[in-house]
Amino acid sequence: MEDPEKMVKQMIIEMEEALVKATSGLAKAMANEQSLRKQQTLAMTQAKQWEDKAALALRAGNADLAKQALSKKMIYDGQAKQYDAMVAQASGTTTQLRGQLDSLKTKLDEARMKQATLVARAQAAKTQKEFSTVLGTNVGQGAFAKFDKMEKKIEGMEAEAQAFSELSGEAAADDPFRDMEKDMQLEAEMAKLMEKMNAGGGAGA
Repeated sequence: MEDPEKMVKQMIIEMEEALVKATSGLAKAMANEQSLRKQQTLAMTQAKQWEDKAALALRAGNADLAKQALSKKMIYDGQAKQYDAMVAQASGTTTQLRGQLDSLKTKLDEARMKQATLVARAQAAKTQKEFSTVLGTNVGQGAFAKFDKMEKKIEGMEAEAQAFSELSGEAAADDPFRDMEKDMQLEAEMAKLMEKMNAGGGAGA
């Protein structure tokens, strides 16, 4: 597995590059919209000027010149009308790109805030995976199984030793012949002592 920290940093760099491109695209779209609006305004201004000239010609009694001026006005009116559609389309594009740019900025800010958390989560997941892998291997399972087996064996040996100890104690307590032998030895010792005492008393008499 690659270094999570490097991966996250690389993704943020790519997002930053995408943001730069989006910003550049929006700037171009805005410049195009402004240019179209200027050309539209110019066409409308030209149409108004030719309309004023036509009116001036009529007031001067020159109908032919007025018609020529109105013909020019109609041309610029047509251009202004064409620019209406182009400006509307450019404005829609600008609005769309601005929304996408705002979305990219929000995502980039979120990514920057989550960067440390994501790295920590990735490291934790990596550690958990490695731990699970060790437990899942035959080597890992074998070591724990051997330990459990040894523990049970020792517990069995302890139980056997305890049982033998208890049985030996019971045998000693319940053996009447052993008590009888002790009594006989005690009586013999008493007899020897009395014999010595009697022998000593006789010598003194």
